[in-house]
Amino acid sequence: MIRITGQLVDIFTQKIYPAELVMADGKIRSITPLENPDAGTPLPYILPGFIDAHVHIESSLLIPSEFARLAVVHGTIGTVSDPHEIANVCGMEGVEFMIRNGRTVPFYFNFGAPSCVPATTFETAGAKLSVDSVKELLQKDEIKYLSEMMNFPGVLHNDPEVMAKIAAAHQLNKPVDGHAPGLRGQQAKEYIDAGISTDHECFTAAEALDKLHDGMKILIREGSAARNFDALIDLLHDHPDDILFCSDDKHPDSLLLGHIDQLCARAIAKGIPLFNVLKAACLNPVQHYKLDSGILRPGDPADCIVVEDLQRFKVLQTYIKGQLVAENGISRITSSPAVIPINNFNAEPHTPADFAYPLDKWGEQENVEQVYVIEALDGQLITNKLILPVADTRPANGYLQSHPDKDILKIVVVNRYNAAPVAKSFIRNFGLSRGAIASSVAHDSHNIVAVGVDDESICRAVNLVIAQQGGLSCTDPATHTELVLPLPVAGLMSADDGYAVAEAYTAIDQMAKGLGSSLRAPFMTLSFMALLVIPHLKLSDLGLFDGDQFKLL
Repeated sequence: MIRITGQLVDIFTQKIYPAELVMADGKIRSITPLENPDAGTPLPYILPGFIDAHVHIESSLLIPSEFARLAVVHGTIGTVSDPHEIANVCGMEGVEFMIRNGRTVPFYFNFGAPSCVPATTFETAGAKLSVDSVKELLQKDEIKYLSEMMNFPGVLHNDPEVMAKIAAAHQLNKPVDGHAPGLRGQQAKEYIDAGISTDHECFTAAEALDKLHDGMKILIREGSAARNFDALIDLLHDHPDDILFCSDDKHPDSLLLGHIDQLCARAIAKGIPLFNVLKAACLNPVQHYKLDSGILRPGDPADCIVVEDLQRFKVLQTYIKGQLVAENGISRITSSPAVIPINNFNAEPHTPADFAYPLDKWGEQENVEQVYVIEALDGQLITNKLILPVADTRPANGYLQSHPDKDILKIVVVNRYNAAPVAKSFIRNFGLSRGAIASSVAHDSHNIVAVGVDDESICRAVNLVIAQQGGLSCTDPATHTELVLPLPVAGLMSADDGYAVAEAYTAIDQMAKGLGSSLRAPFMTLSFMALLVIPHLKLSDLGLFDGDQFKLL
């Protein structure tokens, strides 16, 4: 039996009072108000645990058990986890791997059934999840919802496969997550009316407000690349029952520093009422997704956190099912035994000539004086579509090249599943003055994506990833330095100690920034440059893609 004394924060009654909480056999046995607590000793605060309402565990580069080790330190007791990254690589086997590994630690992962594998037909993925596969997953107790329905054109046009997946979730009374960046007006209403309940892709308050008014719940996202907190947080003043907090994609260095606790502290600093903040962080995800985790009531699972104050939310203790899993910044979850990686990686090494961009690539186009350029935006998943003079790509000897003085760099996507020509384009805002970076984390099909200054550096960075059967790499020809972070689990995750992976990621992130990148998270931004379902211009292994027209250019 465990007894905790503190200021109990009751979100339901919106009261805070001194109390003794008793836990036994994984349940909260009693909560007893205290009449005369020791006035000389300031009491900490007892809260329900934090829930990340939408995250891809794979983006942390950690397997679920290691993600949990880092997250519980910040008071996170659970996540609403979409495993579609590994599903795009390994299919059902990948989802089952995540579930199995998640069971090895005390943590609520709350996985979803990926709805869009592959995400589009305009890229090469490693697997496909059929309607029958999705139905099979939805039958599992560990699967709490249908993951983000990125194919909003399919919803709007009543695509039979899309609608069958949505119907399967509704038949089991499981919610359907949305993904509809920029969708507004009547189309947004039709998308919501199809039974889609959330969206984490709003990047303006006006868009979020429209969707709230049509009955959708809005997730405020603050990850390593996509950051929408400042744009959306004021909505929590008037919509406390319909806002949730999430990270979506969070690299391990960011997870070391904080998680949902950081969003709570920032919201309080913005003047959001405390109980509105705690609804978004603790209560709304549990109620919306019908999660099994406790929310600080007698008879609930004994899940709670103890924090020093209600401004910074410094976490002193984290309990899951009555087990103390973190205390004073130290995780008590031990690393799991060695994990046998699963993967799907068939790429062979390349030569620099494979990355050359011939001017005659334009074929029969009438205007050969201009070139498309992707403009990456720091803190956003959307990109801009630029059309710039071919001269900005330094044409020479019949080939287009990077022009670092104008911040125009070559971007390539290499098929990791079978032999195929390399897709090439140009990109702005990565800022590299030399060298290249590459990654096999390339949403959503997870081919190899690379950005660099010259073909030799790009080739070397890509081959470093191929040699490891997946990973992040960085190469600097000026110093003959190269770093690689191996990701042998599906080319997405490491099975190593989470803290060691975070340290290795910090080193390669700093190296990329040393090459000139001013992006807050160069590798995270890189990983989204192949994400076709986010406008406006992206690159897949099959070519340049216009997200507005939803077609290859």
